[in-house]
Amino acid sequence: MTPAANSIHGMWSTRLAFILAASGSAVGLGNIWRFPYTAGEYGGGAFVLIYILCVALIGVPIMMAEIMLGRRGRQSPINTMRTLAEQEGLSGRWQLLGWMGILSGFLILSFYSVIAGWTLAYVFRAAAGAFSGIDASGAEGLFGALVGDAERLLAWHTIFMVLVVGVVARGVASGLEKAVRYLMPALFVLLLIMVLYAASTGNFNAAFAYLFAPDFAELKGHAGEAILSAMGQAFFSLSLGMGAIMIYGSYLKRDASIAQNTLIVAGMDTLVALLAGLAIFPIVFANGLAPDSGPGLIFQTLPIAFGDMPAGALFGTLFFVLLVFAAWTSAISLLEPLTAWLVENLGFSRVRAAVLGGVTVWLLGIVCLLSLNLWSDVTLFGKGFLDLFDFLTANVLLPLGGILIAVFAGWLLARASSVDELDLGEGLAYRFWRLLIRYLAPLAVTLVFLNALGVLKFFGLG
Repeated sequence: MTPAANSIHGMWSTRLAFILAASGSAVGLGNIWRFPYTAGEYGGGAFVLIYILCVALIGVPIMMAEIMLGRRGRQSPINTMRTLAEQEGLSGRWQLLGWMGILSGFLILSFYSVIAGWTLAYVFRAAAGAFSGIDASGAEGLFGALVGDAERLLAWHTIFMVLVVGVVARGVASGLEKAVRYLMPALFVLLLIMVLYAASTGNFNAAFAYLFAPDFAELKGHAGEAILSAMGQAFFSLSLGMGAIMIYGSYLKRDASIAQNTLIVAGMDTLVALLAGLAIFPIVFANGLAPDSGPGLIFQTLPIAFGDMPAGALFGTLFFVLLVFAAWTSAISLLEPLTAWLVENLGFSRVRAAVLGGVTVWLLGIVCLLSLNLWSDVTLFGKGFLDLFDFLTANVLLPLGGILIAVFAGWLLARASSVDELDLGEGLAYRFWRLLIRYLAPLAVTLVFLNALGVLKFFGLG
């Protein structure tokens, strides 16, 4: 097969544009919100080391595979998988992999936008000095008041979705590429400012040792759980299995190295996660707070610290602006696959497709935000809607998508096709990738999948 030269949606103008866009997709709330508290729950340095190994041995091979499939198909994930399956003489049902990715992105964005709305709200709370002198009960009350107010959540959710649709509607060159050219450098600058601030006002030495001096005694009794958590964090942090990396790969020029670009993107994603830890933990340790305080670390623990620190209002504001930028770059990549499919299959204009997709996500997001307050007693399978969508995507759709990407790329796509796309020749690098994508990656993601569903614990293995 000779792949199409270009996507009908446009192309990244440079290699740097793709790197910034793919990094923007990968770098999100998962890096700056989820990674620090997950590392805190599993003792710091030992978890970080395992996480980096998982990124290298599991995340990178699957990301290479997903970019490869996207560039070879040059279409939305659904049409790409249907086309590639037909060319390999396989069942057209492989387009279901594309449907799973788009459905995952659709569901994730519906609740991701609600959480991103929290970060927008906290930008203004920090700027207004709401953290000044706040204690634990005050921080909990501040967050509870936000989550419990459906109208306020709806306003922030709406504002965030307008920001997302505004970028995607402008297309690849004028929208996605232009946005990440500004947002990603700004994100890194803000993160470095926060690290310098934490180093000058917090307990930086304790934080550095906590993150980079592995103490495997911390894993005693739950090493298996920590390893599975690290594998899951590595997989989800890189935005794999949700169609975003595949559609971004479809806009990548033919002469760009998939392997080199993947390593850079994975490296930047990991660097952001580690810098987030260095920005957060010095503040946590300096104020005698708990590093293992879970999901509330950002919205309930850090405000206490900012409230007691020099220039806390300013740097608290910058920190939540950083979170907004991270959420924004990820969110546009989640809407892009659906928008591309609407353009390809229904003949919609770019603007109409982005608005229709955005409004549909916005409506589903209202269901998610209401599940936090007015509909808190409404459950399905024992979960509120936001928690249910989170569970379905993180524990079912994304792992299944990752497994199927590995199987298709490693076992079903013609060897000549992967050799041609990866441009590694058939030397050691290619053989190592093929070994990882055929055996280690699908096995590891399968274990994450079974653990998330409770199967491993049922057999006493989780």
